[in-house]
Amino acid sequence: MKRQRLRKLLLIASLLLFPITLYYFSPALIINAGLKGIINGSFIVFMLMFVLSIPFGRLFCAYICPAGGLQECAFLVNENLPRQGWRNYIKYIIWTIWLLAVTYCYCQYGKIVKIDFLFETENGISVSTIQSYVIYYGIVCLIFIPSVLCGKRVFCHYFCWMAPFMVLGMKLRKFLHLPGIHIKAKEKEKCISCSKCNKGCPMGIDVANEIKNDVIDNSECIQCGACIDSCSKQILSYGISKRKENDNGK
Repeated sequence: MKRQRLRKLLLIASLLLFPITLYYFSPALIINAGLKGIINGSFIVFMLMFVLSIPFGRLFCAYICPAGGLQECAFLVNENLPRQGWRNYIKYIIWTIWLLAVTYCYCQYGKIVKIDFLFETENGISVSTIQSYVIYYGIVCLIFIPSVLCGKRVFCHYFCWMAPFMVLGMKLRKFLHLPGIHIKAKEKEKCISCSKCNKGCPMGIDVANEIKNDVIDNSECIQCGACIDSCSKQILSYGISKRKENDNGK
């Protein structure tokens, strides 16, 4: 449980820093930068999310994401699970349309002029004007209100523009058989189907069903370890997937 307390502490710290970091997660600012041929802070952050997700999966969502921290605060009001299924693909539609817009903007300008990490961010602080306060509280409402109304981390499931970068990195890792962190089941026959792992999962994953295949292979898994810490039989643990060897054993 110490891990979960530390995780929540980091999420709260990230949430408190959100007025400073907001623009570094901004999809709109990338479009503005693209129209001027500039690589800005959020462009770099999103690329880092993609690259780091190859070995680490969605650990960012579990430990660092301010939106995740805000949503977990909403657990105090609503701990129900949001509906799954086709709704989970909404974020990919949003992400695809946005990515096409970003690509068009950079192609329209024709070249990269410079890298400006602090582009349109005064003194490195996102919320520094009345206009930025309006944007900030609008984003907070966009994340918090659906979580209160619909349940656990609904923004992550339906609307998050950052998650697809990390999901794509995880898919690439799997395709290339690269090593990376995951949650695995050891001695799964000891499972007593108590469903504590399901109740502990902040993403509402059916962990008990996933571990039948030895590992949690679900793109919604954020590797937070809540299922590990809630398992009464301690059959879950972190593991590192190994590079697949070829037929010659090289």
